[in-house]
Parts: sequence; structure tokens; C-alpha cells
Amino acid sequence: MTVSDKSSLIRLNRYLARAGVCPSRRKADELIASGQVRVNGQVAQLGMRVGPDDIVEVNGVRVVPQTQALYILMNKPHDTITTCDDERGRRTVLDLINLPPEQKNGLFPVGRLDRNTTGVLLLTNDGELANRLMHPRYRVEKIYVARTARPVKPEEAEQLRRGVQLEDGPARAVQVAVNPADPHEIALMIYEGRNRQVRRMLEAIGHEVVQLKRTHYAGLTTKGVRPGKWRRLTDAEVRRLYRLAGLKPPKTFKTMPIGHGDANAVKR
Repeated sequence: MTVSDKSSLIRLNRYLARAGVCPSRRKADELIASGQVRVNGQVAQLGMRVGPDDIVEVNGVRVVPQTQALYILMNKPHDTITTCDDERGRRTVLDLINLPPEQKNGLFPVGRLDRNTTGVLLLTNDGELANRLMHPRYRVEKIYVARTARPVKPEEAEQLRRGVQLEDGPARAVQVAVNPADPHEIALMIYEGRNRQVRRMLEAIGHEVVQLKRTHYAGLTTKGVRPGKWRRLTDAEVRRLYRLAGLKPPKTFKTMPIGHGDANAVKR
């Protein structure tokens, strides 16, 4: 390892997470343990620290952490895949982010929404924060509003509160509310984010979902952001997410400046 100021050294797993190579330190440790990571030409070891002068490579390709953090709130539209790239050529959420490639490098969605589920979606290059937000342990509130093919009865809503059995285990809504003026509309709050969870929960009580929107994520909404558009989170919003995820908010954020490439941002 090259000589670096000890104060600038960070654990390799965190370095890889910051570089967007892995969504979490645990995944980074798995990558290191597999022997795919080298530091200054030598196979990396678990627990080692690296500095800005060290050369870190994954499978022979040098990786460098993002020097600027990027936090985006999107109002995801219909017919859009929540992924960074789609082998079938379908439109992805990253296709809607009109930033230069060097700024989009390492950017990924926090969790996922189905192709035709709309609403609040966060994207970031901050792997550590994203991993915390996606873990049920941190009880991040997600509110969905579903429209069903037939009216939802009060006893069926209560069943969602008590819990239903899905293929991958039990699931329950923290809160459930049926619109009294239109019982085809039901709102559910959940902490988890399993694949198609809300749709499957409603299917478990015999209801087909014809429309689904996520209206809230960790207290954030799409207010002022039209479908298919996006905005950057404010520093205050990012700090609140850090606290929610059990992380100490940094004193200053090296966030990308507002207005740089924000042709898709809605003026508020």
C-alpha cells in the first residue's frame, strides 16, 4: 500500500460501496473474499484500509468512489423498468435522468417499483444509505394507494392488518384505509419492500389490482414533480434520511449542485 495520511484511510468495503460497485458493505466483503478485488496489484484482504493514493481494481478494472453524492426523487411513470439497464431494451428509470454519463455513473434505484407501478422512487450513488433504507429493520414507511377491480370490504382490510401468508412468508400492513367514498381504493402502509408485495397481499385476499401508486417513501412525496420527472433532494431531506437509517449525518454534503443538468427537474 502506498503511504497515505491515516486520517484519510477508510475500510475497503466502504470504499467499494461508495464507488457504487456494491450496494452494501456486506456485499463488498463478499466480493473481497472471492478474490476479485486487488489493491495496488495485490489480492485484497478483508478488513484492510485504503487511501486516496491506492489503486483499487475489481476484476482488473480500476474503481474510484464518487466524489459527489447524488440523491434523486423521481415520480416514476407507467411502463418503466426499475433497473439500471434492461437487456430487452425497455425504458428504465435511469433513461429518464438526463445527466452526463459521468454523473450517472454508480447511480441506482433504492429498492424497486413494478413496471406499471407509479410514484415515489429514490435513486442515489450512496450505497450505504440505500442499503439501510431498504432493510426492514429501519422501518422506513412506504405508503401505496391501490385501485382494485371490486370493492374492498372492511373485514378484508382488517385481514391485511392482521397479516396474510405469501409464498415467501407472512406479510402485514402497518396501516390500512379504505376510501369510504370509493371502496375500490385502498391505502396501505408497509415497512418491507418485497417483490410485488402490495399486489400479492391484495391478491391473497382475492383482489386484483388494476392501478398502484406509491405516494410516500420515508415521508417524501411526489408533490411538485410530474410523472417521469425528478428533482434532487435537499440537504435537509438527505440528513433526515441518514437519521432514519441510523447513520450519523455528515457535517457537510458534497452533493452535486442544484441546477447542473436538471432539465427534467420541475420548477417549484
